[in-house]
This record gives sequence, structure tokens and C-alpha cells, in this order.
Amino acid sequence: MKHFDDTESLITVRDWLRFAVSRFNEAKLFFGHGSDNAFDEAAYLILHTLHLPLDRLEPFLDASLTHGESEEVQAMIERRVRERIPAAYLTHEAWLGAHRFYVDERVIVPRSFIAELLPEQLAPWVEEPDAVTRALDLCTGSGCLAILAALAFPNADVDAVDLSKDALEVAAKNVAEYGLTDRIELIESDLFTALKGRSYDVILSNPPYVNAESVAALPPEYQAEPALALGSGKDGLDATRQILAAAKSHLNPGGLLVVEIGHNRDVLEAAYPALPFTWLDTEGGEQFVFMLRREDLP
Repeated sequence: MKHFDDTESLITVRDWLRFAVSRFNEAKLFFGHGSDNAFDEAAYLILHTLHLPLDRLEPFLDASLTHGESEEVQAMIERRVRERIPAAYLTHEAWLGAHRFYVDERVIVPRSFIAELLPEQLAPWVEEPDAVTRALDLCTGSGCLAILAALAFPNADVDAVDLSKDALEVAAKNVAEYGLTDRIELIESDLFTALKGRSYDVILSNPPYVNAESVAALPPEYQAEPALALGSGKDGLDATRQILAAAKSHLNPGGLLVVEIGHNRDVLEAAYPALPFTWLDTEGGEQFVFMLRREDLP
């Protein structure tokens, strides 16, 4: 691959955008942490570096960069290519819809289909959102789903659980930024282990679910994330099995369990043929998030 030189002729945002897209494609970068293609990722990194609105590229395309700005943009592009880490770790931010979260290498980059379901308060499955007073986010990572749950259910106290002390430090930062420290309790626990005696109206979880074969084949961008947050045994269902085994004793009558399981629907349904999974419709389709009521669980 060429070195990052001979960039004196790059003057405008449009010039640097073209340059970045070429570099990203040449380097065969992998996308999937907020954007899914070189153009969108390049536009995001350039706009972020120049402190411009992330949703308004067009007005700035022909704006000229100062020498200092060009150096900053070039450094950002160079880091993305050479270090092969997700853009979110370079900018220390990730977005779920309109909500921004601080992230760094201590947590997986937020990207959950469950996030799509929370602004509508899990309708129609939750009939009275104001009646939800206790919610749990298992494997909270950056705290993003716990925060979105607290915003969706204004009367709920939320427990945000993670096995990683490092992840909980990041989550604490986000919870504080959203002003929710009085409603979200951060708990270090291996799934339900430290939650004895606690029960909930809604349990959410985006647990590790990558199978061993897929973990071994992950591109560098995913390998930069905490391994603890990705792999879950040979078939990717180790954590999900534990959740299904213990959830009933932590759900209130009529309570909901909502779990994201990646591409494991067929494997899960084969393993639990008697469970009446409801598959929730998301942007990616109806195979990534299941819901069960307390009464459905064995």
C-alpha cells in the first residue's frame, strides 16, 4: 500500500473525502461499526475531525481546509487505515439513532437491533409503558440499552449488569452524561449471579453470540473489540442458554425477556423446539431479536 504523502493538492472537503474513500478501499477495510461502506465512514471521520455537523456534508464539500485541518484529517485517515480499529474508537463516540454514547476499547461498539425497539416502548408487547417500574439490561457494555430503556420507560429503575469492571466504568460515564445516575444502577455480575432477589418487568440483553468458527475469522476491526463481548462458545449460544435457564426467576408476572442473538435463530430454535419464540421485526429482519414472556419459560 502507498504511504500517505503527496497530499498537497488536496484542498477541499470534497478532495479529502475522495482521498479517504480511495485509501479505505485500497486497504480493504472492514465496516460494520456505525457505517457499512467506505464513503459513509470517510464522511463521518472528516466531519467529526473538522467539528462539523455529522448530518450536513453537502454545504461543506467545497470548503477549503486550513493547513492544520488538513494535517488533522490526514492523521485520522491514516490511523483508520494503519490501525484497523473501528472508527468509534478513533472518535470516542457511537450513535444509536439520535443518541450519542462515549466509547473506547473497553467496550464493544454499540450496534443493537434492540435499540430500534425502545423508542416505541416495545409496543405492542408492553401495553402500559408507565407501569414498567423495574428493568434490567444484561451485558450492558457502554450502558447504551440501559439508558435507552430508562428514557423509554420513565417510571422504571434500571439495573445495568456487566461482567467487565472496565465496561462498567465506560457505562458510568454515559449514565452520568444522560443525568440518569439516580435511576440506573451499575452492577458487576456474571449474568444473573449477583441479582438474587431482584425481579423485573422487562429484561433486555444483547449478550455475546458469535460462534467459535466466526470468532476465528473476524476481521481486525472486530478483533479490536473486547473478546469477552463477542464469543459465546462453539455455537454462539452459551450466554443465551444461561439467560433462558435463569430469566423466569427474575421476571415479574407477565414480564418480558428480549434478547438479541445475531445469526443464530435456526440453531436456537433447534435447541429449544418447545419455546414459543416471538421474533421482533427490526431493520435487519425478523431473525435477530426474540421475545418471550415469563409464562413462556420453562
